[in-house]
Amino acid sequence: MLRAVLHFILLFATFFVQAETFQVISYHDVVSIEEKLVAPDDINVRRLADHFEWLKANGYNVISVQELVDARNGVSKLPTKAVLLSFDDGYASFYKLVFPLLKAYQYPATLAVVGSWLEQREKVMYGTRQVDRQRFLTLEQLKEIAASGLVEIASHSYDLHRGIPGNPQGNEMPAATTRAYSATSSSYESDLVYESRIRQDLSRNSDFIEILTGKRPRVMVWPYGRYNGEAQRIAGDLGMFITMNLDDGDNLLANGLSDIRRYYIQKDMPAAELALTLGTQSKRAMRVMHVDLDYIYDPDPQQQEKNLGLLLDRVKAAGVTAVFLQAFADDNAAGVASRLYFSNRHLPVKADLFNRVSWQVTSRTGSRVFAWLPLTAFVPPSGHPLHGHKVVAADGSAGVGYSRLSPFSAEVREYVAEIYEDLGRHAYFDGILIHDDAVLSDQEDDSVFARDYYASRLGLPGNVTTIRANPEMMQRWTDAKTEHLSWFAEELRRRVENFRKPVMLARNYYAEPILNPQAQTWFSQSLPDALRRFDWVAVMAMPYMEKAADANAWLDRLIQVIRSEKGAEQKVIFELQAKRWAPDEPVPSEEIASWMRRLRIAGIRHFGYYPDDPFANHPEITTIRKELSVRGYAQ
Repeated sequence: MLRAVLHFILLFATFFVQAETFQVISYHDVVSIEEKLVAPDDINVRRLADHFEWLKANGYNVISVQELVDARNGVSKLPTKAVLLSFDDGYASFYKLVFPLLKAYQYPATLAVVGSWLEQREKVMYGTRQVDRQRFLTLEQLKEIAASGLVEIASHSYDLHRGIPGNPQGNEMPAATTRAYSATSSSYESDLVYESRIRQDLSRNSDFIEILTGKRPRVMVWPYGRYNGEAQRIAGDLGMFITMNLDDGDNLLANGLSDIRRYYIQKDMPAAELALTLGTQSKRAMRVMHVDLDYIYDPDPQQQEKNLGLLLDRVKAAGVTAVFLQAFADDNAAGVASRLYFSNRHLPVKADLFNRVSWQVTSRTGSRVFAWLPLTAFVPPSGHPLHGHKVVAADGSAGVGYSRLSPFSAEVREYVAEIYEDLGRHAYFDGILIHDDAVLSDQEDDSVFARDYYASRLGLPGNVTTIRANPEMMQRWTDAKTEHLSWFAEELRRRVENFRKPVMLARNYYAEPILNPQAQTWFSQSLPDALRRFDWVAVMAMPYMEKAADANAWLDRLIQVIRSEKGAEQKVIFELQAKRWAPDEPVPSEEIASWMRRLRIAGIRHFGYYPDDPFANHPEITTIRKELSVRGYAQ
């Protein structure tokens, strides 16, 4: 009885610990009342005072890092509406303008400093330009701020707040997460060299802060908000177990302190807008352009750059928030990957192009990029032993049509995971889109690897024909295959996040198993399973691909079914078709726009289309933009 009571108390306490949340606000340079704003993230001191006053008037409790640590360790509880204030880069304005405000309100804060900037005597290399050393704190000012007990001094790296060459095309990319590319040797920085560079830098900044303040930092604020699992582990080794990024969102205390999200204040945000920022929990609208990189590639580098420019113009003109970008070469339009668009250890590289295009799309248009890759539809080079590890259909048919490697083979899973790891090593992106090859039919998989899995892990007969003859076994088998494919997709994200973090996970789903749950048997796909596991579910809302007699009626039914599933509206992206594949002809732009309008009128916020053909200007951007773009519409 006592054990049961203690168990109940533990569950009760755990519930409340897990329910504790906090928010973090990220500020940068602050200008005086008379000064003009220069950078997009500058804020006027009067506006900052408005923020502080608004927090106070609306019951927000500004907390310190120590209060956060104590709550995480169970020493105390976080107050309601807990918010932490952070200031990046170590500007002189912090001492002159922010510090007096903090003392007046008795608000604690975190100040993240870049050691190399503060150790300079005359000029500071700030990005790609030199600025006066006077723009940053003096060492004496930093000592005084730290001695106040009101401000936590955090590391912002010693010299990682800059760009380094990240690809053969010479793009400057965040130093903390980029494997430096050497044009001299035509090679990327090795894992060993990268890890040594990051460790030396973070250690040097910790030493710098300790010498000045008497304390080693326990907080790491990532430059540009960019980080990965490797850098986090190094920071943890150096005592910085609290790390902060620039991803929007609230923080759940139970999730720990190593992935703290912050709301990034820009454009001299008024207090009224701050209220909306801290009060909203809804995702921004996803408007998607799904792009075949095969369209952009050209053996002529000059033509390839022209193609890229055309794509960037279309992305900007369309006003989309995300681009699903092909990372594999689909040379014969079979939907399988035998060559890739990024450096990797297993498959030939058609061109080291994905990183270039992804970075340009992100930096020039502001759209998020999702790397689009198969789950198991990879074709190893001739003679590779994994050719014997393919998905097999029990009836000898072609199954779903894709040639796939068996996800039940441990060797296959490691092979694919290493491809995804190399994508994370050598490319910049925000998310992963799992290709529509992630299916298993009601006859698959009957490979020796799958049969062994069914027998040893599921307690089912190692024979698909026997399983199919028993309805109860058939359902268990279908559910297990559905779960296994989803688990493997999640595992691939985990492997990528060692090199690039955070990574959103999206997966293409067919419409049929959503419209007809019994069709899970034919696809090993389930919408409820997807909603539990993935950030986004990209449903192929393609009426002509599904041979619908009435495209609008079919789309209306799909909308109705998805809206009836709890939580689906927040995660499902409707991917409309921009072409028919049988016969091979474009869907009129006006019709695509009408579908988008239909979705918007039904209250659907997340949608896009595939494929985009920049050379044929299809769909015509001027026709679809009004329906697709988030600009000018509530998000």
